[in-house]
Amino acid sequence: MIDHVPSAPPASRTYGPRSRLARTRAVTVALAVAAFALFILTMMVGSFYVPAWDVITSAFHLRDEPSVDFVVRDLRLPTATAAVAVGVALGVSGLLFQKLLGNPLASPDFVGISAGASMFAVTAIVLFGAGSTMISASALAGALTSAFIIYVLAWRDGISGYRFILIGIAVSQFMMSIIGYIVARAELYEARQAMTWLVGTVGQAGSTELRTLLGALLVLVPAALVLQRPLRVLELGDDTAKALGARVEISRLALIAVSIVLIGFATAVAGPIMFVALIAGPIAQRIVGHSGGGIVAAGLVGSIIVLGADLVAHHVVPVALPTGVITGIIGAPYLIWLLATVNREGRGG
Repeated sequence: MIDHVPSAPPASRTYGPRSRLARTRAVTVALAVAAFALFILTMMVGSFYVPAWDVITSAFHLRDEPSVDFVVRDLRLPTATAAVAVGVALGVSGLLFQKLLGNPLASPDFVGISAGASMFAVTAIVLFGAGSTMISASALAGALTSAFIIYVLAWRDGISGYRFILIGIAVSQFMMSIIGYIVARAELYEARQAMTWLVGTVGQAGSTELRTLLGALLVLVPAALVLQRPLRVLELGDDTAKALGARVEISRLALIAVSIVLIGFATAVAGPIMFVALIAGPIAQRIVGHSGGGIVAAGLVGSIIVLGADLVAHHVVPVALPTGVITGIIGAPYLIWLLATVNREGRGG
């Protein structure tokens, strides 16, 4: 009689971590290719069409051709670069917030960070007639100030996700009411300028603000990757994290700081472009897998959303619109679906 020989374990079970790593890398590369394609497409289309190769050679200084260089480098490259940078900042910031607070509704859009930036920026526009640099600096200061207020109010021997979110929503509504009062008492021109900024659109900041955002990304995105391991420990809960030797509050404060500074710089450059931070992280987690980390993927998804929304806002709809209008149209149905799903699953608090 021939003895039964047990079959070998499935390959996916034997090489699970390796398979997940390969999937993460493949998805990240695919997202990077998609973002790069949209980046080039953004500089191709317009009143003056530029072929893709001419865009690449001009944008990367591979060849000099004055007529093409003026259109690509001077007119379109700053807007396309701002869309990529803002999208990366929003995507990474949103994912950090959601994973840190353990709630899919945790987004800087709703917990007062963007509202604080908006209140300070509108104040600078209406009361001081500020230029783009002053507006951007005011927005960054507002984001940091509102975050500090929320953190202090939410602190009770630690930070609870739901308490942070609820206090953030309350602070956001308070600041939005102040914005409404300031705009209502403003002159017509100042009110229109403030409302345009409040909707959010890429390409409205100057080169100094854009370079500052790019510099911040070069520092903060690697910092977020370094903090990814403490973040995974914090997701297990404070008690478990402390048992594993994690410095819970220091790690949480560092993660919150990275996320807030990212959203502050992004808002300073483009205004409060809504819903990108909310939807980029979950999309990245869905296609990468929850065990894959997803910080880089979230940033790339954010850039794809902003680039795509800006293309639609300027070249698809009959009348040119701010980028934030398109992201709002995309994000509002997702928020409704998310609220219904969270409520059914009993995670609504």
